[in-house]
Amino acid sequence: MRQLLLRPGAEELNYEIRGIVKKARQIEALGYPMIWENIGDPIQKSNQLPEWMKTIIADLLKEDKTYGYADSKGVLETRAFLAQLNNDKKGAQITAEDILFFNGLGDAIAKLYQFLIPTARIIGPSPAYSTHSSAEAAHANTAPITYKLDPENQWLPDMEDLYMKVKYNPSIVGILIINPDNPTGMVYPKEVLEDFVKIAEEFSLLLISDEIYHNITYNGIKAVALSEVIGNRPAISLKGISKEFPWPGARCGWMEFYNRESSKEFSKFCQTLENAKMIEVCSTILPQLAIPRIMSHPAYHAYREQANAQIGKRSDWMREILGDIKGIKFNPTQGAFYNTIVFDEKNLNAHQTLPIEDERLQKLVDSWLIEPNMPLDKRFVYYLLASERICVVPLSSFCSDLRGFRVTLLEENEVEFKHTFEKLGRAIQRYLAS
Repeated sequence: MRQLLLRPGAEELNYEIRGIVKKARQIEALGYPMIWENIGDPIQKSNQLPEWMKTIIADLLKEDKTYGYADSKGVLETRAFLAQLNNDKKGAQITAEDILFFNGLGDAIAKLYQFLIPTARIIGPSPAYSTHSSAEAAHANTAPITYKLDPENQWLPDMEDLYMKVKYNPSIVGILIINPDNPTGMVYPKEVLEDFVKIAEEFSLLLISDEIYHNITYNGIKAVALSEVIGNRPAISLKGISKEFPWPGARCGWMEFYNRESSKEFSKFCQTLENAKMIEVCSTILPQLAIPRIMSHPAYHAYREQANAQIGKRSDWMREILGDIKGIKFNPTQGAFYNTIVFDEKNLNAHQTLPIEDERLQKLVDSWLIEPNMPLDKRFVYYLLASERICVVPLSSFCSDLRGFRVTLLEENEVEFKHTFEKLGRAIQRYLAS
């Protein structure tokens, strides 16, 4: 080409959660069914919306307003409804004007990083959710900056690691929190959130909290919202309906701006995000119209409680099946519907294998393994694909120095769920022993 086309940092836009699907599809093309544990799509795992929820959506399709534009920031009535839900928590108070809708939370995340100056860095957790870490790295033209989540301490953040990185890197302007966390399934206690706020206060930082799984917690755990502990600090909460209803195909997410007048720079940033949305006219209107009707329906809370209880039960099953396997670090989950299993790295090497009977599959694996400097957990994931036809995501793809993999807790059929993880458990043991 006459000139370079790709901006520095663009190569950081990596999404192995879907990238691993390309490998799995090659196996499917040879006639093998696949067990999908790579992505958090409840619908893919036979989750069905209740009939009352489908009726609300169907009724909206009969209304003419469903087919028009909304306000650029989103449907006013929905924004007012969501503002009241936040305000009922008795923390930072907002109005409808502090809420901005996007076409899915991925769209919101991309916009958030797009308008930061390249020298302004947001430090986020590691393991990291790829959408955040990739977008932050691409905007900064370099690798993401992260603080450690500790698998030896229930995946809670290493606050000393965070503090020291913030203290000695003045380019950091904000801290990202994912609560409940993806990919670990950890839920931050209130005291930990308060520690984040203290660091933000000391160094005058913006706080960003991805709370899309806020209402998906179980086994006696409840998530505390950032707005409940934020005080007067500028902050943004990222929310959506993809997982909670669940309606991932709706592509409907939003930002909530807290204390936007507490900082002139933050106020300008919020206004810029709003201006960018006005250029696009508006986000998809149907799911926005559905939110108040669904979330205020008398059956909604019972529906969510039952769904959470079922995820909690599957979390217990997973602990019973995988929790005592030697050579891995297993933490029970508390929220969201993922778990991240970590290998004891001294037990991994580049010669381990799983049995593959079909020569065609062996050839596929051999072709994948020529990738230079391949992390050892990706090697395991490739063998698991070909040997057991289970698709998981390597932990090294979550911006982590740890080696392991992420699975979901979404399979609603008890027999299928237990069969999958018993099969996975045996594969881990065989691989480590090979």
